[in-house]
Amino acid sequence: MNRANRGMNLTQQVADTLGNAIINGKYGAHNPVPSEAVLCEQLQVSRSAAREAVKSLAAKGLITSRARQGIRVLPESEWNLFDADVLRWMRDSNPSLELLREFTELRVAVEPEAAMLAAQLQDHEKITLIGQALDRMKDAETGLDDPLESDIAFHLSILNASGNRFFMQLGRIIDTTLRVSIRFTNRRTGVNAGVHADHKKIYDAIVDRQPELAAKQASNLMSATLSTILSALEENSSANKA
Repeated sequence: MNRANRGMNLTQQVADTLGNAIINGKYGAHNPVPSEAVLCEQLQVSRSAAREAVKSLAAKGLITSRARQGIRVLPESEWNLFDADVLRWMRDSNPSLELLREFTELRVAVEPEAAMLAAQLQDHEKITLIGQALDRMKDAETGLDDPLESDIAFHLSILNASGNRFFMQLGRIIDTTLRVSIRFTNRRTGVNAGVHADHKKIYDAIVDRQPELAAKQASNLMSATLSTILSALEENSSANKA
């Protein structure tokens, strides 16, 4: 098992190893997960650890396990994409451009509305946190802060400032999305950090109590990211046809 999962208990380590293997395609419809007995032998773990790990993955929608039918990997449509472990495994699996597109479409749907709500609610303590994240982004442009972490902090602070508990709960998904998409878009555009000026437009609209403008500026930013991904998809499609 991977050294990276040593902070987990034994059952979690087994689930982490199998979950990564499933999402990376090692196991699937044509290559089923080994039986619990074989897993015990392969991973050098107890039967109870293997059994509990299998139950955990079944609860996440990755597999089904039945007597005399073995362990079967379920279609991706059955996976619980809101589960923290599933998200992490997908993030670490070099996700496809199609998945990046779907991730970003979620952001396009959610983040402008969150910015609008933040401008309406005017929770000054939470808006201050948006401003602090924006300052971090400015520092990141000169190497004084981490570009990725400051960018993520900005977007998550807007979700938090929306006051909508469901939007706040989406923070984990947005975090995962950003950790994948920011690296890709920065690499694609040749920019190593989120553009401070574009993010400041969102912040200024929130501070100035302009909900519609806040939503518009957020939408512009999300749409630009989605456009970059769609452009890459079109290039790949053209290359495959050539």
